[in-house]
Amino acid sequence: MNRRKLLSVLGITALVGLPSMAWAALSRSRNPYYRGPVSAHFDGVSFSDGRPVTKGLADVWKWQTSKRQREAFPPHYPAPPQDKPPARVEGARIVHLGHASFLYQVAGLNLLVDPVYAQRASPFSFIGPKRVNEPGIAFADLPPIDVVLITHNHYDHLDIETLARIHQRDRPRMIMPLGNDTIVKARIPDARTEAHDWKARVALSDAVAVTLVPTYHWSARGAFDRRMALWCSYVIETRETKIFHVGDTGYHDGSLYEVLGAEYGPFRLAVLPIGAYEPRWFMSDNHMNPEEAVKVMLALKAEQALGHHWGTFQLTDEGIERPPEALKQALDQAGLPQERFTPLRPGLSWTA
Repeated sequence: MNRRKLLSVLGITALVGLPSMAWAALSRSRNPYYRGPVSAHFDGVSFSDGRPVTKGLADVWKWQTSKRQREAFPPHYPAPPQDKPPARVEGARIVHLGHASFLYQVAGLNLLVDPVYAQRASPFSFIGPKRVNEPGIAFADLPPIDVVLITHNHYDHLDIETLARIHQRDRPRMIMPLGNDTIVKARIPDARTEAHDWKARVALSDAVAVTLVPTYHWSARGAFDRRMALWCSYVIETRETKIFHVGDTGYHDGSLYEVLGAEYGPFRLAVLPIGAYEPRWFMSDNHMNPEEAVKVMLALKAEQALGHHWGTFQLTDEGIERPPEALKQALDQAGLPQERFTPLRPGLSWTA
């Protein structure tokens, strides 16, 4: 194996956080992020969404070293002009920053979801998935941020240096699932972090609340902390609208989203990942494809959906245009109009 290939495998290993004999020994002794009571999804050391762990280091090695169909991203993929948002919005306005990062302006509050301004979605500055377009809003043009929502701790969702910049400028509340606050506090000791369990409803103002809900995913920052911090999706509510936001998820049998749609729906909007899904034998447990995303939109009883998690960082094998192409085909097959589910580019916005 050549040096570049080896570094790629090591970079992906650190990005996805893989189990090993050393991890198993460590996990039996302690969790570095969270200590709390045993629950239906926490065994005292690690969290679970009820599904077995089916992939390990051998599977990543097989994926990365075998002959495979990988369509490389271009070095640069032009995006629409960067958005310049207003200071505040009384209704609802959402801007895609790229990949899984968003600015939500709802009922007078400014929320960032999984903000990543890094050039690489990686623990390393020299290797790992590299950004192919600029963020949809320049950092200097971000309005004052009141709240940051984090869905989980993978590097393409929890970017510590971006959080440090936002904290230094605006000192926002930072809402996240259990255990992720420890990761943030290690870099930003005075961050205003709040860690919550699934089903917790958190008031952000008199007019806005968020609820952390389960999703089919997992967590890790490295090789020895798999599933030791919780992950979630968010229900974002105002007096006028209700939005379901997923950072990452697999589809599994879809039953979770039927339950969530019945419990929290219907929704004005669902913001759903549509990329990072090939090869299916490896990715399907934790990343749904566009066809499955359409099914999730319907299960959630969402009037409309926005697609993200594509077109900025190449994490998997499909080409940069494949997610929107597959989404178009899935909508046609479902007999749904194309405007029902938009694959959002960085810099584009949605307004209620």
